[in-house]
This record gives sequence, structure tokens and C-alpha cells, in this order.
Amino acid sequence: MSRFMAIGVACVALAGCSAHDFPQFPANYREYAYVTNGASGTVSVFDVVNVRLDREIAVGQNPVAVAASPTKNEIYVVNSGAAGGQGSVSVIDSEKNAASAMIPVHRQPVSIDIDHDGKLAYVANFGSNMVSVIDLGTRREIVTIGVGEKPKAARISADGKTLVVANSGGNSVTVVDAVSQRVRATFGGCPGASDVVILPDSSKSFVSCAGGHQVMTIAIAAQEQPGRQAQADKLEAMLDVGNAPVHLTLKPDGGETFVMNTLSNSISEVYNTTDEVGGTYLIGNGPVNGAVTSDNSMLYVANAHSQFVTLYSIDDGKRAGSVHVGDEPTAMAFSTAGHLLFVVDKGTDDVAAIRTSTRSLFALMPAGHGPNAITVKGFSVK
Repeated sequence: MSRFMAIGVACVALAGCSAHDFPQFPANYREYAYVTNGASGTVSVFDVVNVRLDREIAVGQNPVAVAASPTKNEIYVVNSGAAGGQGSVSVIDSEKNAASAMIPVHRQPVSIDIDHDGKLAYVANFGSNMVSVIDLGTRREIVTIGVGEKPKAARISADGKTLVVANSGGNSVTVVDAVSQRVRATFGGCPGASDVVILPDSSKSFVSCAGGHQVMTIAIAAQEQPGRQAQADKLEAMLDVGNAPVHLTLKPDGGETFVMNTLSNSISEVYNTTDEVGGTYLIGNGPVNGAVTSDNSMLYVANAHSQFVTLYSIDDGKRAGSVHVGDEPTAMAFSTAGHLLFVVDKGTDDVAAIRTSTRSLFALMPAGHGPNAITVKGFSVK
């Protein structure tokens, strides 16, 4: 009953919203949020311009991850498949909002990352200990790279030269030369390696060790350049944070990384240049995901064991309130203009839209069963 009441309040809020409250979009502008529904085998598509559910698209079995192309109007959905079975990647044409292709990969794929020019995708196959490299133009897998046991995340650097893979079962990190597609280095000692971020200048990577209480820092190999010596990939530091650091959030300016310590109910703030932990702060019940505003001032934290998203003021170094959403908020994404933050509520099968100017709930919209991941894509049509 409380859920339906919340949806009703959101509808009233939408009806009473004046034009100046949101960006004024041109008539040919489109923007959508895509949410994977693991238990439905579908993707819910939300119209960001009008803040409403647009449609639901059937994809493969057990979709668990989603990414948007940086150069084309396409969305890529990772379908993990049945237990022990082969997975796939569904391609969605975002102009038509319809599935246009399905690309086979390997057992239990769990994550995807796209290179900066939108040509290649990297899919971590948790059940087959390898990463699939997909040519997105030809819609086919072109190579597989053997990594560690149960890879959970694979991230490509901004310069396209380095792939960093977190191997949760192998308690290790694999560094791959993305040009030659060969393993360059392996670092052990990262229990339950789960998430990866790479600095915008491609110089350093941070990996969360979710089975323990540390974050691994790796200095990425670099060729000799004027003013910079050549270096190999190197383990730079093991940083103590809270228990079960499951997710990393990088500030847009690359200056700090925030660590979601789910068993400590806290976040840790890492200074990326010096590899120092600036502090660890109690934040909420089971933090699992974070998102930083484009001006680098505010961190939003989804607390999976609650109904709240907590705000942390980065400049002030303290909590700045919370927003009541649905049960088990697990994933988040900002709209392109940053005026809304969409929150995936796994426990109540819905998506909350938080209005960032007022830091308040703006709408609550139904999704499919078991929503778990989100991405946003904005574009203009001819």
C-alpha cells in the first residue's frame, strides 16, 4: 500500500511541475534510462524528458549489466543466462527502442565496458574465466583473453591501451595489453576482487578487494615520454578501508575515489594522487553503489539494506541528508543534464527519480522483476 501511495504522490508532483524546473529540451532531443530486470528477462525503458515508463524490451535470460555506446545510439545488455549456461549480449537500437541483435559470449557473463570510440566491448565471463572482446560493428566476438578465476569486472582505460580485470574467485587482478590482447601482469592478494576504476589519464587503477578490507592500487605501465620515464605495471599500495568494499566511485575530475564498504556501513575517501585514505565515514545500511555529481561536489550512496540514498558533501566532508526511495536501492545513474538521479530499487521492482536541485524524491516508477543495473543515453534525432 505504501508503494502505491508513493507512486500517487510522485504523479501529483509531476503534474504540478512548472517548465523552469527542468532543462528545456529541443523537440528532436531524446533521452532514456535503461534498466535490466534480471528475473523478467527484460529491459525497462524510461523516458527521461517526460519522466515516465516508456516500454519494456525482451532480451536474453537473466540480464545483469548494461552499457551505452559513447558514439552510436545503441545500448548493450549482458544476459548472464541459465546457471552454467552460455550468456549473450543484446543490442538495443535506442532510436527505435527495440532489440536489434544478440551476440553469443561464454558462461555467466557479468559485466561490460566499452572503449572510448565505441568500437570494442569487453565482457567479463564469470563462469569461464575469460574476457570476450566484441567487435560492435560486425556484432561478433573477435578474441577471448584468459584471465583469473571468476572475473567480475573488466575496465578499459581511456587511452584504450590497458584492460584491468578483477578476478573475484582468484583473489587477483589481471592487467592486459589491450592492443596486443595479451596478459601483461597479474597481482595476487586481493580477496574477492570485485570492482575496478581507472584514472582519466590512464596512469593508475584501483581495485576493490570485497572479500577483505582493502583497495589495491596499480600503477599502469607507460612508455618513455618527454618528462616521464618508462615503467612496467606495478603494485603501488594496499589501502586499508572498511569491511567488504564492493564498489568504487571515481570523481569526474579523477582526484578521489570513494569506496562503498558494505559490511561496515561506511564509505572511505581515497586521494588518488598520494594513495592515502582521507577518512572513513558511517553512511547508511549496506552501501553498495555511489554516484558523484558532475561538479564533483556531492556523492550519492545507495544503501541496499534500507530504503534510503544518502548524500555526502565532498567539500564539507560530512553527510548532507538522505532521500527515501524504494527497498534495496542497488544501482544509480544521473540524467545527462544531471537534474535527475535514477535509483534502481531491487526489493520493490521500481525506479526512483531524485530531483538533484532539491535533493528530494520526484517520481517512483514501476520496473520489471529483479531490476539490477542502469545506464542513460541522450541523443538528437534527425
